[in-house]
Amino acid sequence: MKLTTKEIMEIIPHRQPFLLIDTIEELEPGIRAVGKKCVSYNEPYFAGHFPQEPVMPGVLQVEALAQVGAVAILSKPENKGKTAYFGAINNAKFKTKVVPGDVLTLELEIIKEKGPIGVGKAVARNQDGKVIVMAELTFAIG
Repeated sequence: MKLTTKEIMEIIPHRQPFLLIDTIEELEPGIRAVGKKCVSYNEPYFAGHFPQEPVMPGVLQVEALAQVGAVAILSKPENKGKTAYFGAINNAKFKTKVVPGDVLTLELEIIKEKGPIGVGKAVARNQDGKVIVMAELTFAIG
């Protein structure tokens, strides 16, 4: 199942300039999602984050992964209309920088779920297939 930006905004509460995913390419509600982010020089954070050599902040890379995970978990019928909140970020590893022109593939798979708490295994790759960041993200549904 593919989702447009408009359809993503019907599931998660994020809006510009903080909506960090453009599309969902694959979706298995409650199991996994794969999203895309086309990184543009016009992103507002580039104005102040190494303006001479624009680099997407690592924390925003993790946030983009979390938003993909939120789409996955909030697509379950019983979670419709709810919000997914960060509980923890574990074992985050940043492998290479993200710059304007990069197209990120963001994948999150739910690996544990108990009540309103869950854990997702997240990985982002650039257009060359190189891993740029990986992490385990814990969330709480509220």
